[in-house]
Amino acid sequence: MRSLTMSLVFGAALLLGGPALAQTPPPSMPAPPPAGGTPEQMPFFIPYGPTITADRAARIVSVVLAEASKHPTWRFAISVVGPSGDLVYFYKMDDTQLASITISQGKARTAVRFRRESRVFYNQYETGHGYVQTLDPGLVASPGGFPLVENGKLVGGLGCSGGTGDQDATVCGAGAASFNK
Repeated sequence: MRSLTMSLVFGAALLLGGPALAQTPPPSMPAPPPAGGTPEQMPFFIPYGPTITADRAARIVSVVLAEASKHPTWRFAISVVGPSGDLVYFYKMDDTQLASITISQGKARTAVRFRRESRVFYNQYETGHGYVQTLDPGLVASPGGFPLVENGKLVGGLGCSGGTGDQDATVCGAGAASFNK
């Protein structure tokens, strides 16, 4: 009987006091941030240019291979794509893991289609921005993909895979730096 009485008292308190309590925010809640913060300029805006040639792509890959040769145990798949994300040039070092073929192409495609280094997406994903995986099913959120810019125009993307993300970015970054001068 005591339990029934307590239940009735508790239920009445909820019915009478619940709506009033629900409408009053606790004093410790901060005010919502003001709307805005929208930049005037689009970030990562690089106009598209003509597709990189196979000869230029081969020269970039030679720079990547020279950087990789400084580390005798490193092996990479290296992809160069045009502005559309389609493959222009590909090279796989002997004994590179086979999964890196597709991953290197995905990193290059991510860099060119999103006009930014693929590491940006890795950093966002690692800091809890789960929306990254909803952007594009082909997006590769891993270091080692770089846009290739010539005369202010995006002409291709470079992607490396085979090592850790930082190893991929080290060798691919050397190739991108040689092109983006």
